[in-house]
Formats: sequence, C-alpha cells, structure tokens
Amino acid sequence: MFELSQDHEDFRKVVRDFAQREVEPHVAQWDKDSYFPTELVPKMGDLGLFGLVVPEELGGSLDENDKDSGAFTSLCVAIEELGRVDQSIGITLSAGVGLGINPILSYGTEEQKQQWLPDLVAGRALAGFGLTEPDAGSDAGATRTKAERDGDEWVVNGAKAFITNSGTDITSVVTVTARTGTDDTGRPEISAIMIPSGTPGFTAEEPYHKLGWHISDTHGLSFDNVRVPASNLLGEQGNGFKQFLKTLDDGRIAISALALGLIERMLAESTAYASSRTAFGKPIAVNQGISFQLADLAVMAETSRVLTYKAAWLKDEHDAGRRSVAEVKKAAAIAKLYTSEAAVTATRIATQVFGGNGFMEEYPVARFYRDAKILEIGEGTSEVQRMVIARHLGLPS
Repeated sequence: MFELSQDHEDFRKVVRDFAQREVEPHVAQWDKDSYFPTELVPKMGDLGLFGLVVPEELGGSLDENDKDSGAFTSLCVAIEELGRVDQSIGITLSAGVGLGINPILSYGTEEQKQQWLPDLVAGRALAGFGLTEPDAGSDAGATRTKAERDGDEWVVNGAKAFITNSGTDITSVVTVTARTGTDDTGRPEISAIMIPSGTPGFTAEEPYHKLGWHISDTHGLSFDNVRVPASNLLGEQGNGFKQFLKTLDDGRIAISALALGLIERMLAESTAYASSRTAFGKPIAVNQGISFQLADLAVMAETSRVLTYKAAWLKDEHDAGRRSVAEVKKAAAIAKLYTSEAAVTATRIATQVFGGNGFMEEYPVARFYRDAKILEIGEGTSEVQRMVIARHLGLPS
C-alpha cells in the first residue's frame, strides 16, 4: 500500500525550508503588486524542483532504472509545501512541470527534448500549455485555433485564454492545440504545436486582473499567421486531444497537492489564532462552535492527504508498469474533486474563525480565500470530475 518514504519526508523538509526562507517573507507584497518573481524560478531550478520527473540525461534527477523512485510523489510533496506558503508559487511549479515540461518529455522527439528541456529543468526558462480558448473550456473539442500546413511550415491562427506561465520574461515556448484538419468521421483533427516566444504574430496579451493567484503569470494568447517549422509538431498529427487529456489527468493530482497545502495552512492558522484570540476572558478555541470547525478542518486535511498521495502513488505505480491508466484516471478525479471543494470550504471556515480580521489583507487567510476558488475550475471543473468518476462506475450508457 502507498506511504511516503523517509526520502520523501526528508525532501519535504528541504522544500519547506526553501519556501519559508525564499517565499514567505515576500509573498504578501508580491501578491499586493501582482508581481511575478522571475528571480525565484532559477532558485527553484537549483533545488531540482523542475527536474523531479525528468531523466538525468536531460538535466533532471530521475533514474529511469529505479522503478520505485516515487518521482511524481516527490513533485506533489514540493507542490504541497509551496502551496502551504502561497498558491501562486505552487501553481508556477505545478504548471511549469505538468503543463510545460511533461508534454515535451512525453511526446517530443529527441531533438525537441534536447532543445527545450535543459533550460526548463534548470529554471532558466518556463513553458506554457495552450488548451483553453475563449469559447472552448471544458469542451476542449470545440477548439477553434487552426494550423494549416504550408510547405515546411505550420501557419497558426486563433486565440487561447487563461494560459499560465505564458508571458513571463523567461517564457521560452507555448505548446498549443489546434485544428489541423478532419478525421475519417468528419470530426476536427486536433494536434499539438510548439510556438516559441517571440515568433512574429504570437502575442501574449496583457495579464488578467484576477480574483486570486495574483502572483501567477496568466495571459490570453493570440496567433496571427504565426509560422513555425513543421518539425514543431509535438507528437503525432491528430493525437493532440488524447495527449492533453493524459496531461490533464496528471495535472489533477498536482492540483490536489496544491489544495492540500492550502487546507493544511488553514488548519494551522485557524488553530493558532483560536488558541490566542480571547473573547469574554477566554480563548475562542474553548467554544464548541469554534473547536468543531477546527475538527472539520482536521478531517479535510487528513482526507485530502490520503486521496492525494494515493493518486500520486498510483501514478508512480503506473509509470513502473504495475497499475492501469484507468486506476490513475479515477483516483485523480476523486482526489481533485474532493480536495478542491474542501479547500474552498476550508478558507471560508478559516475566515469565519478569524472574524473581522479574516477580511483584512494583512492576514494570510484573506489571500488564501481569494486563491481557493480557482482550484474547483482549473484542470477540469468539479462537474467534469464528477463525469469522469461516473464513467468509471460501470453505469449504463
């Protein structure tokens, strides 16, 4: 059965120390200024955070001969610990690996891997993943962005929305889904194409003014007759939709880890505050109305921890050839659904425990309250997760 190894726990301490030293002192100001700390990314690279699932020959730390490395679980530990301090920094790592590195690692040619992965693993660069469009979110098959072959080039036209890590000063490439034709049934053929930053006609629009995740880099993208070499096709033509569904499955576990970090922080903040804040001459924690809410937070944290790391363990077991894709898909959807909804509830409870102070930006619960909602939307909405889970129940079609 799954459990975290001593190596995982030792690694947790390293990442926690990094987050408390390099992120915690600055995060409130970064959030206030909506500032993306480009200077932090190479430090994360130096710690090896972007290379946890990348083979050693490409600059990562994964020994491909070690079938019990628990590499994906290590990534979730890192995301959890960063997410305890700030959700935006956690999603920067999660998207940087899951949406930036993993598609290239999983489907790229050897030349594509050698061209892009060393800088991405080292934190010298970031990559984005362009799936969502203004009129295509959960219905990714409704993609309108088109790529037409013109000799030895693809010509891309269209737009993407809500793309993470897509407009930073160190963004090197964005992989986008695009229609490249129709299949034998007349349905749109979706392929994945890599578009380097700075390519003429490729524009990262002004950053969004968001409810939360103020530190995370998020842009809409537009493509106006963007020309890239035909060799920038990622994977096989027509397989883009399948590739990105697989990418999203892994990303859901990472979002669960991010939500887990948030819930744990809310439990810690609420417990400390309720133990020190007094009303009517005694700590508010002695009141059953408060202590029961803290108990609920503890249940959410423990349940989220079990679901997240079961799913991560199954992912590692699948990579070792010991578990099926179906098991990972179901576990990922269950973990993502529960933890993301629990995270929203946890921030509401924490804000209530803090009372008026919980509404003040000087207390971190306010920032986490703003950040939580997107967890129920990104990497597949709660409704999509319920659809995925229902499909694995053997219900009549």
